[in-house]
Amino acid sequence: MWELVKPHRGRLALAALGLVLAASSALALGQGLRSVIDQGFAAGDPQWLDRALAGTLGLVVLLAGATWLRFYNVSWLGERVAADLRTRVYAHLLTLPPSFFEAGRTGEVISRLTNDTAQIENVVGSTLSIALRNTLMLAGGLVMLGLTSGRLTLLVLAGVPVVVAPIVIFGRRVRGLSRERQARVADLGTHVDESVHAIRIVQACGHEAADRTHFAALVERSFDTGVRRYRHTAVMIVMVILLVFGSVALILWVGGHDVLAGRLSAGELSAFVFYAAIVASSVGALSEVWGELQRAAGATERLIELLDTQPDIAAPADPQPLPQPPRGDIAFRGVRFCYPSRPDIPALDRFDLTVRAGETVALVGPSGAGKSTLFQLLLRFYDPQAGSVEIDGVPLAQADPAAVRARIALVPQEAVIFAASVADNVRYARPEASDDEVRAACAAAFADAFIRQLPGGYDSPLGERGVRLSGGQRQRLAIARAILADRPILLLDEATSALDAESERMVQAALAPLMASRTTLVVAHRLATVQRADRIIVLDHGHAIESGTHAELLARNGLYAQLARLQFIDDGS
Repeated sequence: MWELVKPHRGRLALAALGLVLAASSALALGQGLRSVIDQGFAAGDPQWLDRALAGTLGLVVLLAGATWLRFYNVSWLGERVAADLRTRVYAHLLTLPPSFFEAGRTGEVISRLTNDTAQIENVVGSTLSIALRNTLMLAGGLVMLGLTSGRLTLLVLAGVPVVVAPIVIFGRRVRGLSRERQARVADLGTHVDESVHAIRIVQACGHEAADRTHFAALVERSFDTGVRRYRHTAVMIVMVILLVFGSVALILWVGGHDVLAGRLSAGELSAFVFYAAIVASSVGALSEVWGELQRAAGATERLIELLDTQPDIAAPADPQPLPQPPRGDIAFRGVRFCYPSRPDIPALDRFDLTVRAGETVALVGPSGAGKSTLFQLLLRFYDPQAGSVEIDGVPLAQADPAAVRARIALVPQEAVIFAASVADNVRYARPEASDDEVRAACAAAFADAFIRQLPGGYDSPLGERGVRLSGGQRQRLAIARAILADRPILLLDEATSALDAESERMVQAALAPLMASRTTLVVAHRLATVQRADRIIVLDHGHAIESGTHAELLARNGLYAQLARLQFIDDGS
């Protein structure tokens, strides 16, 4: 946290100044009370009484001003630290590979980014200030108690361990329950995220009642954890209040007898009671905020755990630059790769493939054969366990992942559309592209006509995940994005699977000149795309078992011919 606060040391100094002035003013009020009673009332001196009350009023004004200085700057720091922390966590999330999110849960990550940072914002901007203020008041009050009456102060100090013990014991339990509660809240976020984004499937399957029941059970688990946390906090506060104010009553009894015996003046006893009340209220406030601090500690642990997660894929200390100008050569050499979730099942095994610059290679095979895995390795979302993947003769493990991805345009099977305008979605890979370039790319992808029919044209918001578009329209925007990216390597992962026959014909016509000048890898089942490829590679269980043109592979009557009969000939193609 200090790393986040350090750039704002000026604000911290102002807050600390306000804190010290406010605490000093509050402590000085006890001496003003003592003067009013001993020199004003007891001595019967009206002028002294006037001066003492005027001084006390000045202290109150100073206390108010210092409190404002502390409160404003501490609140500013809380907002600033939370904003910086959210930015840092989000920036770190973008460096983590897809495998991290596949193994974890998006809802939990979002909970850490929002709820946990809100806890820390509350602590830095409020609770921590209260804790520091009351700690300072506690220390100052104990000093003033000692200066006023050493005998009574010993009684106060004797009761400190009794008061602190429940804070420490129950505080540990509250911290553990706070961490558990945050996890339960993350479960809620995950369930809502899944059900809302799959609302069509939920309703189509008639699963609403089951989802309501499951969500209610999750809510009850979160409620039970929260109740247990507050039960421990409440018991801690009650014990502290009883112990503290029981001690004050004992002090009043002993101090009252000292006044009657002449060992203390009435003003000194009043001042001592004032400081004892400050000490008691400070301890009580600390017992209350201790639970908040423990909750923030639990939230911080979760965020630190996230920030400490190191990406499996990172640029080497001295990355090897990719050659300029780019050519687009691709090579897989003896590649063996297993997904982290299936470490004993190779997705690719001793796989070799060389693709020359400008060549179009189609990858076909049954589901699970390893076709999309090749794309994952080329984009360096994963590294193979054995062998190497190369672009333009440079092993990807020795290159900067950002430089590698800057040479690849991807059109995935499921088009990804963001909650932004049409233009912003198309220029996602090239934010600096002009409006004319965006329109040209959309026209090439045969998307311009339907875009112009939207209420706002190219400025039309598309809604979350592009819900305002059909599947085919989303796919054409994804193709326009790849066209605009203008990169030497093009990856088409079932790029036309969501299109009807007429749209597919238009998009194929648009892709033809684009593919002619680029190295293109195509995962496809459609005959039109496969027939145009320079080579077709047939994969099965992570191995390349056949290679050739469409006609050559049909003549061999192997797996490709079988797939062709099932997928193409039965299609009437």
